Amino acid sequence: MGLGDRFAHQGRAQLQALVQAKAHGIEVTPVWNKSNREHTIVKSEPISVRREAEAAVAALGWTGSYHVDADHINLGTVDRFIEASDFYTIDVADYTGKAADEKELEAFLGEGRKYLGLISIPGLKSPLELDAATLIRTTSKFLGAMQEAGRIYRHIAKLKGDDFIAEVSVDETDEAQTPVELFLILMMLAREKVPCQTIAPKFTGRFNKGVDYVGDLSQFEKEFHEDLCVIRFAIGEFGLPQTLKLSVHSGSDKFSLYPIINRLLKEHDAGVHVKTAGTTWLEELIGLAESGGEGLQVARDVYAAAYARLEELIKPYAPVVAIDPARLPSVAEVQGWSSAQYGAALRHDLSSPDYNLHFRQMLHVSFKVAAEMGDRYLNALKANEKVIARNVTANLLDRHILPLFS
Repeated sequence: MGLGDRFAHQGRAQLQALVQAKAHGIEVTPVWNKSNREHTIVKSEPISVRREAEAAVAALGWTGSYHVDADHINLGTVDRFIEASDFYTIDVADYTGKAADEKELEAFLGEGRKYLGLISIPGLKSPLELDAATLIRTTSKFLGAMQEAGRIYRHIAKLKGDDFIAEVSVDETDEAQTPVELFLILMMLAREKVPCQTIAPKFTGRFNKGVDYVGDLSQFEKEFHEDLCVIRFAIGEFGLPQTLKLSVHSGSDKFSLYPIINRLLKEHDAGVHVKTAGTTWLEELIGLAESGGEGLQVARDVYAAAYARLEELIKPYAPVVAIDPARLPSVAEVQGWSSAQYGAALRHDLSSPDYNLHFRQMLHVSFKVAAEMGDRYLNALKANEKVIARNVTANLLDRHILPLFS
């Protein structure tokens, strides 16, 4: 499970959820993640994530494995993560559709022709169908990106050896990958000798930040099932790692998907990597609001400052939020809210008439405002640690881990 923590104060509370999960017979490996963009916004360094993870592990006596993820890196950003990370989410979405070397393109097309026709995949109702046009189109679209993934992987391996986990992300592309496209992508990665242990495809529907899935649940179930079947087949066919699993990015709060994922993981005896990035930061705000006094005022002031900069804050996240400004409360209204009113609007409780998904998404992308508060925000976190920690732990355990894995 990917554990994002914008301000590096909730590592212990996050890990506590996994400790409690063990009491339910559920073993989850924590992967603390933070992207280069997030480090830039809050002015932190990757080593801070390593230190947070190690402090949490020591404090709780955690004896299981754990990792620190360099989230969504590329060749231009990876070097600053080499010392601190042992898990790398290689993001090659920007290379999708860019031309590969002509000789390599022809070579891969030659190798791919052996699969033209019907490909029988155990678990699928019907064989995959690969025709020449699909092979050419998919190769042209993805081969350059997978070659870039190979370059990034080899660059990391050169600097730190091969003792790290590689994830390849193609979830920020324009369209969901079909099963046959995923099959060919995995073939490309094997050809590049990238021993990826997780792959993050794009699914249909919207995975907006911090709110539930928007889309056709039956279509998601179909895609998730097909992808699990393709991965299992590709492991044997291409010699990929036995630990290769699906990764669900922006996986936090996708409550309607969790029963589907739970059922299919059991059916396929498969693993999954679910990233829960910004949800912890929102639990900080809820905890501050519940604390009252200065904590509540900090939470109110974060909203006030964010409201005035809405367009700026949304812009980097525009593809993964859907905020209707007309549905946002006014600054004056929020300044008059009680602890209960603020928490009810922000907490992702679909049964509450006061829950406001526009308010929640706006605050999800507004952590830059809290970062600019500096010591005022950080001191509020320290002063209200117990209340915040309770919210962080309960959110991960009760709303995420148990529905996904129990």
